[in-house]
Amino acid sequence: MRIGAHVDPADPLEAARERGADAVQFFLTDPQGYKSPKPRDDAAALRESEVDVYIHAPYIVNVASPNNRIRIPSRKLLMAHARAAAELGAKGLIVHGGHVGKDADLAAGFENWRKAFEYAESDGGLPLPILIENTAGGDNACARRFDDLARLWDAVAGFGAGFCLDTCHAFAGGEDLVGVVDRVKAITGRIDLIHANDSKGGFDSGQDRHDNLGNGKIDPELVVAAIRASGAPAVVETPGGVEGQTADITLLRERAGR
Repeated sequence: MRIGAHVDPADPLEAARERGADAVQFFLTDPQGYKSPKPRDDAAALRESEVDVYIHAPYIVNVASPNNRIRIPSRKLLMAHARAAAELGAKGLIVHGGHVGKDADLAAGFENWRKAFEYAESDGGLPLPILIENTAGGDNACARRFDDLARLWDAVAGFGAGFCLDTCHAFAGGEDLVGVVDRVKAITGRIDLIHANDSKGGFDSGQDRHDNLGNGKIDPELVVAAIRASGAPAVVETPGGVEGQTADITLLRERAGR
């Protein structure tokens, strides 16, 4: 069982050591900007480390958007981050499912996702798995409701897309966490990573506000159950720095390993 944390990108391996983490996730650039990643001095160390590495694409990436000024740069940025992540030996690049805006047809978002994978294939192919993450809210989101996730998967499954299940996002997005793994796998056939987060917001609140396990609105045993049922590695994206995340990792390791 591999359990880790989302950490500051300055020194991910030291952050893993401080937390006793088996895995780290981090951003390569400002998550709200369109800059492409630069080579990292610790690339070799990350590739050779026993710590599993995951990279999170910038939040600003939205390949589902009907707006050309957002969609086209998003495709290019996704490819840039995929290549940079592969250079670090990352096991996957996590990207949010995106949205089309309140006045747009959601079907266009699924089609744009398909086109994003086609663009990637035409640009030399993806060098590592793209893990699409469910989201908590947003107008016409492609991966908030699992009914919509099924439509998204109809568009992208043939390209080998992976899936990242965020427990906070599912809960705040209005999806029951009881039996959540079976319901997701019935759609995607896979769960590659779990973002093991509690939620400050209530059920179906649409609020993407993470909390430490046991401090928010989610029964931590439901998060533990999801990890057990999926058999997937887990990353906590919780507050509290080293102390808070170490406590969350310890809780998951102790309870999910039973």
